[in-house]
Amino acid sequence: MSNSLATIASPCSGVCQLDPAGLCLGCRRSGQEIAFWRQMSDAERSRYMHEILPARGWQPVVPAGE
Repeated sequence: MSNSLATIASPCSGVCQLDPAGLCLGCRRSGQEIAFWRQMSDAERSRYMHEILPARGWQPVVPAGE
């Protein structure tokens, strides 16, 4: 059993406001998804990052200079 820290980073961009549909304007997650992010498996997080959130219009934030 591994006690390693989570390997899939949060999609949070620091824009923490919910739209009328209840999704965060920054990361496109619902309040419940945000609350349970740390409890999700890496497979679940990866699915959100590569399928679910992009389908909602989320794009990863690329640091300046990259």
